[in-house]
Amino acid sequence: MKNHTDVLIFQLRVCAEASQILLIAEQNLKFCSRPQRKTLRNGGKMTNEELILEAKKARKHAYTPYSHFQVGAALVTKSGKIYHGCNIENAAYTPTNCAERTAFFRAVYEGEREFTKIAVVGGPEGSDADELCAPCGVCRQVMMEFCDPETFQIILADGRGRCLQRTLKEMLPFGFGPENLESH
Repeated sequence: MKNHTDVLIFQLRVCAEASQILLIAEQNLKFCSRPQRKTLRNGGKMTNEELILEAKKARKHAYTPYSHFQVGAALVTKSGKIYHGCNIENAAYTPTNCAERTAFFRAVYEGEREFTKIAVVGGPEGSDADELCAPCGVCRQVMMEFCDPETFQIILADGRGRCLQRTLKEMLPFGFGPENLESH
């Protein structure tokens, strides 16, 4: 009887955890379904400072119950649209998604394939994005898939007025991209 009871208790715990996961997913879907894209006026021109503010807006939506380190990104398409992304953590860690990839995947889902720049901000929860926060290697590789490494700009900022702007090629000097597979 004890084994049967243990199994039932285990099943109830699994169901409770699944319910909690579904609630979180539902909240994230509500966020994702809201329009998080806007089109730039004046020919798609946006200052780095304005783009940094967009990344800070995205950062507010980060789901970081484990690291409490929130990252936001604002990605600009060649047509002048902005796509926002935030980091979304997972208890298993590996399925965690970075802010930069969230922005790229949202844009690609909507049919975008050409991008000009991205701003990234990050820092501990409750701070004003007070650390320079460079894209990880996986994010740089995703950028390599869709961006011209010579011209795509990565803008990193903190809450204290420092800004660092680099091309993708500077951030990923020997990147592997679609052109590497064209002759095969």
